[in-house]
Amino acid sequence: MRILFCNYEYPPLGGGGGVINKQIAEELAKKHEVDVLTSQGLGLPRHSVENGVSVYRVPVFFRSRQAAANIPSMLAYLPSGYRTGRRLMRDHIYDVINTHFVVPTGPLGNWLSQKYAIPNVLSVHGGDLYDPSKWTSPHRHSFLRSAVRRLLCKADAVVGQSRNTLKNVYDYYDKDLECECVPLGILRPDGQIRASRSDYGISETDCILVTVGRLVSRKAVDQLIRILGEISNTSVQLMVIGSGPQEDSLRKIAQELGVSKRVHFLGQVDEQTKFEVLRMADVYVSTSQHEGFGIVYLEAMASELPVICYDYGGQTDFLTSDVNGYVVKLNDTGAFQQSCERLIEDSELRKKFTDRNLKEVEGFYIDRCADRYLQLFEQVIDRRRNGS
Repeated sequence: MRILFCNYEYPPLGGGGGVINKQIAEELAKKHEVDVLTSQGLGLPRHSVENGVSVYRVPVFFRSRQAAANIPSMLAYLPSGYRTGRRLMRDHIYDVINTHFVVPTGPLGNWLSQKYAIPNVLSVHGGDLYDPSKWTSPHRHSFLRSAVRRLLCKADAVVGQSRNTLKNVYDYYDKDLECECVPLGILRPDGQIRASRSDYGISETDCILVTVGRLVSRKAVDQLIRILGEISNTSVQLMVIGSGPQEDSLRKIAQELGVSKRVHFLGQVDEQTKFEVLRMADVYVSTSQHEGFGIVYLEAMASELPVICYDYGGQTDFLTSDVNGYVVKLNDTGAFQQSCERLIEDSELRKKFTDRNLKEVEGFYIDRCADRYLQLFEQVIDRRRNGS
């Protein structure tokens, strides 16, 4: 099978949606021909072959950050991607297109699918449908809702990674649309890797809370810093992996609260460093306001960490309070702080949660996710061939 992935972001650009696309692509490339059509930025090559995947990057000109795109760069991706996509269609015969993010990538996948009569599987990731932290979120605007609805209906199949994501499809766009739920997966981490605490100026007796994500308003990392300031145990450290436009303001908050020496901003790191730090930590914490799936929670589980997060988002498909850690009512920072303090003080309770997490995460590795996608690709190809 020859597969074309369309995604405006692909590592090292962007966040979790690009990462999961990369992992699926590389898993499928073990047996199939896989190309990716994505955006170029920050000196990346126009074409490269990465772990068997042929990656084509088109210029967008306006992107200045690795972690976050802006509206001009997303809009520029569409005409640039269409030009390169037409060239790829002339040079290759594709069996299926898999488009990631209905906004902004959706129109590109739809154009190529319609023009070249190739089935299009549209993967929605959550934030492209519903992001409560952004006034630009499509669910807030009738014109955008209508445009998204048309793209969803034109796709040969729509994939959401969680019940929460599909609920947003039904609530805001089309209650009668048939969708597939394919849980995301992660690479199996190396169980032997672990960072040295001394490299970060952290004592072996300190308790480390860690969070991973882009420093944008939806992640609400400011809440974590304020919660840290309320915890009386001054040996507790917070490690923040990720970069983004809010980094300066978050550093200022930490300084104002007198915890700047206990908040460690690590910036954007490679995958090995991320897992080294995760395995060094004691508790994974997230105050994100919404996650379409929450793949980083699986990475935390696989890294032998209990998880504390809010109860709104795709993570509720696989996280249960008092089983995997604590799932707290959205924005109940008092309960979140109490959950942190409980795990900080009780190492046996942490171990109980981590043992359970290691067992449950076995069902969420990338090979299973890729197999589900492959089965869906085969189904839409057969439907097109049979005219149904």
